[in-house]
Amino acid sequence: MVATAYATPLGALDAVALDTETTGLDPRSARVVQVGAVRIHGGGEAGGRFESLVNPGVPVPPASSAIHGLHDGDLADAPAFVDIAAKLAAFVGDGVLVGHTIGYDLAILAREHARAGLAWSPPPALDVRLLARLARPGPMHDDLDRLCAALGIAVEGRHTAIGDARATAAVFTALVPLLRTRGIRTLAEAQAASRALAERQPGPAAMMDMPAPVAPALERIDSFPYRHRVAEVMNAPPLTLPPDTALAALIRMLGERGTSSAFVWLPRGWAIVTERDVLRALDRHGAAALAMAVGGFATTPLQTVPEDAFVYRAIGRLGRLGLRHLGVIDAAGALVGALTPRDLLRQRGTAALLLGDAIDSAIGAADLARAWAQVPRMARLLLAEGVDARQAAAVISAEVCAMTRRAAELAEAAMLADGRGPPPVPYCVLVLGSAGRGESLLAADQDNAIVHAGAEGDEAVEEWCAELGRRMCALLDEVGIPFCRGGVMAREPGWRHSTAGWRVLVAGWVRRQRPRDLLNVDIFFDLVAVHGDMALGEALLADAREMAAAAPGFLKLLAVQAAGWRAPLALFGGLRRDGGGRTDLKIGGLLPIVAGARVLALRHRLPGRATPERMRQAGAAGIGAASDIAAVVDAHATLLAAILAQQLADAEAGIPLSSRIDPSRGDAAGPAKAALVAALRQVAVLADLVAEGRA
Repeated sequence: MVATAYATPLGALDAVALDTETTGLDPRSARVVQVGAVRIHGGGEAGGRFESLVNPGVPVPPASSAIHGLHDGDLADAPAFVDIAAKLAAFVGDGVLVGHTIGYDLAILAREHARAGLAWSPPPALDVRLLARLARPGPMHDDLDRLCAALGIAVEGRHTAIGDARATAAVFTALVPLLRTRGIRTLAEAQAASRALAERQPGPAAMMDMPAPVAPALERIDSFPYRHRVAEVMNAPPLTLPPDTALAALIRMLGERGTSSAFVWLPRGWAIVTERDVLRALDRHGAAALAMAVGGFATTPLQTVPEDAFVYRAIGRLGRLGLRHLGVIDAAGALVGALTPRDLLRQRGTAALLLGDAIDSAIGAADLARAWAQVPRMARLLLAEGVDARQAAAVISAEVCAMTRRAAELAEAAMLADGRGPPPVPYCVLVLGSAGRGESLLAADQDNAIVHAGAEGDEAVEEWCAELGRRMCALLDEVGIPFCRGGVMAREPGWRHSTAGWRVLVAGWVRRQRPRDLLNVDIFFDLVAVHGDMALGEALLADAREMAAAAPGFLKLLAVQAAGWRAPLALFGGLRRDGGGRTDLKIGGLLPIVAGARVLALRHRLPGRATPERMRQAGAAGIGAASDIAAVVDAHATLLAAILAQQLADAEAGIPLSSRIDPSRGDAAGPAKAALVAALRQVAVLADLVAEGRA
């Protein structure tokens, strides 16, 4: 097992359900007589089991034997605990322990280790008894029998260690979706909520000797792959050849270009010919190979990576596929470059790579969830290396887009397997809002949509797209990107349209100019195509931007909204706190800066998506003083950094993530607090820039 990240969704935990049968109920004196454990992987029992009787070295009281059915004679030839401890530890590995009143089992195991003179380090643990109370507030069934009955779980082998462990695993699996509806999604959140509940509602051995959550050690990471895009390191332009080119000519051109690969267009698409292909051809055919056509030696299909992908994704793909070459494509799918490990030598530490190609290689929800769980750790390491929070946000956004794309691919494959057929028309999945801008932080929820090339109102097309949206959004929610509270998701009819339907809808937003429509505009004009026919998405964005730019009344309304926010500053210049003692840096801070930059981009037909890019393009167009533009860009970075730092702390503590920060935290006080106040004051500066063209 791999050590579990604190942000791992409960449904993706590599865990071990454990139960012990003992000589009594007092952990200070009771001894183990039986241990049972089963693996939990990917949201269910995984098949691996550990089961052993244990000779306690003391008589078993009749009252205990009456419960578990084990007597002194049954245990006489069983191994002592010291003889099974290493095997049990190896079975548990780095997994999370799950049990019913697990604190009791942990206390028992700790004392057995102490008696045997063995070191004991309690693993992270979850108690299904407490989780059940969290999942279903109100009168709870504390004993395992009634809990299983309430969840419809059949129990076999009750009061045997392996039987109770299996029942516990089934209970945990059944509770995961219930907990998710309560906002308890991750290991850290479940541990924090359990501990808080145990303190409010103490029970027998509920949290006895329960290990406190431990933050992971801060290792080092090479930030290069997370700061640079493939376009910066690829070999361009690629060497392309007709398929009938002689192998001898290819060898000459490879030498002249100093490259190790060439690309050949075949009827089924691009293929690649490498130096190794040349050597194999010569070995197989000898000198006769020099006159043969390169198309006969080309490998297809060509594995590619987008030019705007981060380098870490290219490294991960090369490693996962065991390749030495990748083609590089642009947004339209055209071949624009080649990439090899030689091109990546500038980055130094692939061993520290966290976000490789795990999302694109995921085959189900558990794989996606484990990949997403690494994102907070990656962000924390990048900040520790001094990487700008905007760069970390860009990486987080890239992962949101990748998760959405892979969820759509898996949903489409599942629909095909279920007999629903392939897509009836070309379509494109869109990611909207902050992820589209490249500015998502860790509290990302779903903002997505679908555009298709069919006729608006076509029932067959709508039914297919509706099912795709339903499955895709459900999968994203399951793996850690929750449903949008505002309903901006492809599972909702209002966010699935044909190209013509979307144009009518956007035209309505622009024409009616109603304030409630601005909520849609806030995310729609930041869209990015992530899956399917990408040209459909890009064309839709271009049309929507043009419609907005040609509607001065609409732009005026956007400008009024952008200028109407009030920064969360107190009367004497400090940070204004809410009832929970926190300051929301999104409302009145990030939102007006993002909205103002969007207004400038639409009004002046600027192509940028990201807020800093839009501001710099506005400055280059002569809009505002250079010092004001720079100050707003810096303010945007400051606010993102403060929110991300708070979210990282909250994620480790199991606190629900938001844009609200605690001003009393060390990295939000003193000079950092002064920087936040200065950043929030730039909201008024941007409001003035936006207002200048409002009339």
